Order: sequence, then structure tokens, then C-alpha cells
Amino acid sequence: MRLTPRREEVQQVVEILESDQFKSADDMAKALIKEVAEMLDMRDWVALTHRFGDGQLGINWGPFSSGIEANRYAEKVGINGKFGVVKLYSPGLLLANAQGAKKATKDFCTNTHCMHASWVHSALGNSRGKCVLETCPCTKYAGK
Repeated sequence: MRLTPRREEVQQVVEILESDQFKSADDMAKALIKEVAEMLDMRDWVALTHRFGDGQLGINWGPFSSGIEANRYAEKVGINGKFGVVKLYSPGLLLANAQGAKKATKDFCTNTHCMHASWVHSALGNSRGKCVLETCPCTKYAGK
């Protein structure tokens, strides 16, 4: 799996590395692993699907960061049959869209009472910027 670090992800890791709040290297390592796992949980991935030449279901692999990466992997594997790519939607992102992000994140409202995805905020008339989820008290989108 190829990873391209995103600027905001790098910044979050740097904050942990430069922090004085950890008592030991083990504590810092645990915090880093948890932080990176949360970041990766917010990404969409793809899986490589396979069928043998006779149509029998084959083996599925993943995750991959892109369809291009998955197809390149299929070429290297050298198994006959047909390959396809299926998008794996991020469970963390889907949950954050519905319930709000765990912390202020790119493309999510930074209002601590909201923290829903930016696209959940209205672009119409008097309600412009208001979160359209009935359970959210946010009256104006606050982005990063």
C-alpha cells in the first residue's frame, strides 16, 4: 500500500513528536500509532477483486490507495483471470459525516458543537452555512 502523507497529517504527527506530554518513548509511540490509525481510518481505499477464467470467484486483496496501484499489483501477481477494482468507503469518514469528526479536521466544521462535513452545511438563502442535520445546533460553518 502506497501512502502519500497529507500536509495536515504530517502536522499532527509533528505535534506529537514535539510534545513534552509523554513520559516515555513507549507512550509517544503508542500515541503516534493511534493517531496514524485514525488518519488512515478517514481515507477511502480500494480493493482488487479477481475471478478465474471460468468465472469462479477468486481472491480479493486490499487495501490499496488507488485503482492504479491495485491494477499494477494485479499485473505483478501473474494470476490468470479477470481483475476489477472496488472502492472501499472509509468507515471513519462515513461515521464522521453522520456524527461529526472526533477533532477539528480538514473539510469538517471546526465548531466544537458541530464538526460535521462541510457539504452538510447549507448553501441556500438565509440558512447559508447552517448545518442541515436536525440534531446539530451549528448555525454557521466554521472551516479551517
